[in-house]
Amino acid sequence: MPRIGRNTLKSDVATVPDRKFVNALGRGLDVLRCFGPRDRWLANQEIAARTGLAKPTVSRLVYTLTHLGFLRPAHSPRKYALGSAAVSLGYSALTQIDIRRAARPLLHALSQQTNASVHLAINDGVHMQVVDTYWHSSAFVIDIGSRVPVATTSQGRAYVCALPDKERKLILGQIREWRRAEWPLTRKRFEQAFRDYEQYGFCFALGDWRRDVNAVATPFDARDGTKPLAIGCSGAAFQLPPDLLKRDIGPRLLALVGNLRSSLRTE
Repeated sequence: MPRIGRNTLKSDVATVPDRKFVNALGRGLDVLRCFGPRDRWLANQEIAARTGLAKPTVSRLVYTLTHLGFLRPAHSPRKYALGSAAVSLGYSALTQIDIRRAARPLLHALSQQTNASVHLAINDGVHMQVVDTYWHSSAFVIDIGSRVPVATTSQGRAYVCALPDKERKLILGQIREWRRAEWPLTRKRFEQAFRDYEQYGFCFALGDWRRDVNAVATPFDARDGTKPLAIGCSGAAFQLPPDLLKRDIGPRLLALVGNLRSSLRTE
């Protein structure tokens, strides 16, 4: 099955009408966010296309980030990859997500039981960021670091379902602005997700993100003041038909969440 790792979507960061917001810093971070887990090298032209920034602006930002160690240049052709400073920062961020340690054996076990990919994701604007993942050799693979849309994935829908009303309305508004043309269908899919979550405790994505992929996910609220995470299971549509997701894998996810909560209480 194909691996998903490239981040080809433009940044979620919009112009913020806030005097405290440093636009130059925001643009520099946008450049770093361009690099997905399977993007070894990117040229300035590719970075400009992914961020929507002008090429001269990208050139200056890349120059600065290279001097600071967040990017490193290739000799020929002139392309760039994430540097040691970015790797160190990302690794530090991952190690500070305490739940990964407790969740890992549970994610791995579910992947083995279902022969499917199992993911742990956090929110990143109108995307979900995969922070841990396990897969079976025959399963659809999403790498750690991948960013997938909130609007069309089970993990994104599960995350939105777990939010308080005010925060839910805010992110739905952001999605509406980001996907204006698709919003009528997106709204219907979220309405269905809310009904599914109310009835089953989990949400589905049946070929919505990729036609050949089905998935189910449920949120996890650590109840420590942080935002919910999402735990999902995905695979080829022929491997994971809707009935199997509803009857078997969805309930397994709910059991995993219960076990994870118990594990965290005993630590």
